[in-house]
Amino acid sequence: MEAVKESSAFKCVAERLTLGITRILENMPGVIDVRVAEREPADKRSLLSWEQKNTCILPEDLRDFYQTTDGFTLTWNVKLDNECVPLGCMVVHSVARLCPLLQPVSLFSLPNAPSLADLEWDEDSAQSGSETAPAAPHFDSRSRIFELDSCSGNGKVCLVYKNCTPGVVAQQSEIWFLDRSLCWHFLTQTFTSYYRLMITHLGLPEWQYNFTPYGPSPQAKQWASLYQPLTFRSETSLADSAGEPYFNKLDPTKAFKGKTKAPAPKKKQSTQCNSGNTAKSQGCTVRPIGAKR
Repeated sequence: MEAVKESSAFKCVAERLTLGITRILENMPGVIDVRVAEREPADKRSLLSWEQKNTCILPEDLRDFYQTTDGFTLTWNVKLDNECVPLGCMVVHSVARLCPLLQPVSLFSLPNAPSLADLEWDEDSAQSGSETAPAAPHFDSRSRIFELDSCSGNGKVCLVYKNCTPGVVAQQSEIWFLDRSLCWHFLTQTFTSYYRLMITHLGLPEWQYNFTPYGPSPQAKQWASLYQPLTFRSETSLADSAGEPYFNKLDPTKAFKGKTKAPAPKKKQSTQCNSGNTAKSQGCTVRPIGAKR
């Protein structure tokens, strides 16, 4: 009896936590095995320990999330040709797995071993950002980066603190996406906005690449058009410099229209030829001066 009560209570919490997306997924054609991992809330001691260890203050919404559940995992599969294919995956790492992306250099590593900090360059040549595009994070001590989701190897969603000073507690954070080419792409200002964004995209493969200039792969677009038809759209990254998408601009009415030859224009006699003939005819009637009769 107690087990039944606990399962019903977890279903109620999962329903609120997932904003009802589990029922929507279960009613989609071909979707099977929708699972939400059950996790206990994180205690305040672990949250305080993380902040002291990393010299950062967790955002209030992320702190409340961890006090509800220590991490989040939702997976769902599809049935394709009588086979179960894993497709959707939504992950938020637990507090213990919220590790820095830039690990400290080990004493046993080579002195000239390359690291992510080698990708930085002078501040004058760095991208300073604009009103529409914030400045990208740095791989050195100016930014503190923590991994929220590994994105199944397609990149990393990170909690980023920018403009950091060594020894000073960082408070302002943002959510960024680091693709496989180590380029940064801004997602949201708050964790709550990112969480809703993740739920809206159903955890489909490579959904984070919708916020990049090049977009997801063709296979990921096919899955999105199948299970996310209302919100799926062609991104502006597929457009040319004039803002027009790369669509086939073939006009069938013109392509398959019968070709009719235009009649050849009649040749008009030139005025020069007419004047020459007139002069010739006049020359025949004129008699030369001094001719005998």
